[in-house]
Amino acid sequence: MCLFLAGEFSMSSNIIHGVHPTRMELILLQRRRLLAEKGHNLLKEKRDALIMEFFSTLEDIRKLREDVNSALQKAFRSLLEAKMVLGSAKLTELSADLPYSVQIDIDTKNIMGVRVPILKYREEAQGEAIPYNVIDTTAKMDEAIKKFHQATKLIVRLAETETAVRKLAEEIDKTKRRVNALKYIIIPRIENTIVYIQFHLEEVAREDFFRLKRIKATLERKE
Repeated sequence: MCLFLAGEFSMSSNIIHGVHPTRMELILLQRRRLLAEKGHNLLKEKRDALIMEFFSTLEDIRKLREDVNSALQKAFRSLLEAKMVLGSAKLTELSADLPYSVQIDIDTKNIMGVRVPILKYREEAQGEAIPYNVIDTTAKMDEAIKKFHQATKLIVRLAETETAVRKLAEEIDKTKRRVNALKYIIIPRIENTIVYIQFHLEEVAREDFFRLKRIKATLERKE
């Protein structure tokens, strides 16, 4: 009867297969359940912290995009004004001779276990600070160059922040899956297996009790 009921229980319940219904296995599973519950709580805390960081960084992106758009508008306005004074050909000639180059140093930082990039804008100028004859140009040219460099710095910051948001979103998704797996699959399966073993042990104990009663009754009849 015990084997029949235990088999019926295993077929109708989501349990860990291959587990031996012994007291030692029961103790191990109870410890495993405590660890799984602790891990579930820690992952929930991590998920919530990541979500808070994600929305905070999203707000930074919104502000940075506004700043980038504003900086580019100002830079192109200054460029257009310089073009109106110098002419298209002269402006193209001056632009081609500009010796400035931009270097991006890449580092990383850790946010709740997520490695996100840090982009450091480094501007390098070769030769003279002003690589053209200021008499032949206009102050609008200087202004346009300055504003484009400012816009470039903001674009680098925006790229850094958007990459951080993408990585945070990926980690949030992974953490959510792990939280759900623990809550809806692993912990219920452990609990069902614990119930199954307890049921099996109770059935064995009842069978042993009735067997001892029959043996005792038989011995008493013989006496």
